[in-house]
Amino acid sequence: MATGNMTLEKIKADVTMNANVGKRAYVTFLAGNKDYWMGVVGLAKGLRKVKSAYPLMVACLPDVPEEHRQILVAQGCIIREIEPVVPPENKTGYSMAYFVLNYSKLRIWEFVEYEKVMYLDGDIQVFGNIDHLFDTPSGYLYAVKDCFCEISWCNTTQYKIGYCQQSPEKVTWPVETLGSPPPTYFNAGMLLFEPNLVVYEDLLRVVQITTPTYFAEQDFLNMYFRDTYKPIPSTYNLVLAMLWRHPEHVDLNQIRVVHYCANGSKPWKYDETEEHMEREDIKMLVKKWWDIYEDPSLDYKNFMETESKLNPITTAVLATKESDDGDVLTSLAPSAA
Repeated sequence: MATGNMTLEKIKADVTMNANVGKRAYVTFLAGNKDYWMGVVGLAKGLRKVKSAYPLMVACLPDVPEEHRQILVAQGCIIREIEPVVPPENKTGYSMAYFVLNYSKLRIWEFVEYEKVMYLDGDIQVFGNIDHLFDTPSGYLYAVKDCFCEISWCNTTQYKIGYCQQSPEKVTWPVETLGSPPPTYFNAGMLLFEPNLVVYEDLLRVVQITTPTYFAEQDFLNMYFRDTYKPIPSTYNLVLAMLWRHPEHVDLNQIRVVHYCANGSKPWKYDETEEHMEREDIKMLVKKWWDIYEDPSLDYKNFMETESKLNPITTAVLATKESDDGDVLTSLAPSAA
């Protein structure tokens, strides 16, 4: 038992020592005592597999059990406890009841020890190195456009008229009857931004005077960052519905980030009986997640021992550029835009 504790303490010390290298970090969010910690473990191992140069911080609510925190520390994660952000009462309800917890994600704008942060939901997996996104010009929030075609959007005008910003040519927005089309709307499962205390305090202020809506913090962030949002291709946050709603925009060979957000798609509780989950491409993506999760060579301790033997000098600076010179926005993969 003592040896195990010392091993965890050494991992924690090593990770903390290197946490601010490059002043950049990946961040995810964890709440409660359910099985979502498995998604975070998978994400940590996925980032190692693609040789990301930056740490993974986990913003934990106080109700995350110590047992789960220790598992994440053993996987090289930096644990940072945050307090919940409680929005005003929602009188119409959320798409999912647990969405109320997601307002706590606003706390990550306080992580000013980092110059840039890339937020990834715990049900995301990284299949290609995306460190180069940190080199995008500062001053904007970068994210991927969402799809409006699933039943979860049934209360929106977009869904009711069949309009989707992913393929606006299929159903043209009726300007004559509805006026200007809605602003471009992003999925908040992946966000790239600069933490800032002024913005952080303003987010907490504005959220308390903003009526909550169907998609909770995602709607709020879209409203708040409307003027500074820059779209990036869905290569960097493929919501699975794109596979059956907009297949012409998806080349799985180009996809670097997969978001397992469809009903039944979470790999650690995959349910083939849910709609679309019997698809072969879904099964393949679930298997790819499990291949990473179950690979012992990607466990933090084993990975660092192997890397230190193979390359003791440059272990901390692996594969950060991938030939991305100049303005990265001009070189992002267009095939999934």
